[in-house]
Amino acid sequence: MDRIRWSVDRVDPAPGERILEIGCGGGTAVELVCARLSTGSVTAIDRSATAVKKTLARNASCVAAGRATVFQAPFTFDGLARLADHSFDKVFSNNVNLFWTSPAQEELALLRRLLVPGGTMFACWGRGPTAGRSDQIAARAAARFVAAGFRTRVTSFEGMQCVAATPNPTR
Repeated sequence: MDRIRWSVDRVDPAPGERILEIGCGGGTAVELVCARLSTGSVTAIDRSATAVKKTLARNASCVAAGRATVFQAPFTFDGLARLADHSFDKVFSNNVNLFWTSPAQEELALLRRLLVPGGTMFACWGRGPTAGRSDQIAARAAARFVAAGFRTRVTSFEGMQCVAATPNPTR
């Protein structure tokens, strides 16, 4: 099974949801998400101008219909200052190493700001070059989310992994 399709299936976008993709690459996931939306929308970001250009070209009809917004930005408070608090029902990334290579404290705080109460982040990735490496990555990413006050669920299939992380309610 294609890793991007598998990841989007984990996100399972509902027709009216607002979705954010971190690291849109060539726009394949945006296309798959857009196909499931009717009244909802997808916002896609990438640090790379080339990736943004490819995503815009691949998803021109979805952008023209107002169901997709794509822009160049890093996943930081400054980079996403234009996005309102609690803008997204779901946020996802595919093969973005940010959540397992560093503590990502600022980024995890940003997720809390962007997600609606009860919203979920899906950090997904495909097969790694080393057997068992995906399991180590999943454990590391899940631990970082838990330490930041998220509850997690890990899904695995043929070397593909996805950590679904929902912020615990604040009191």
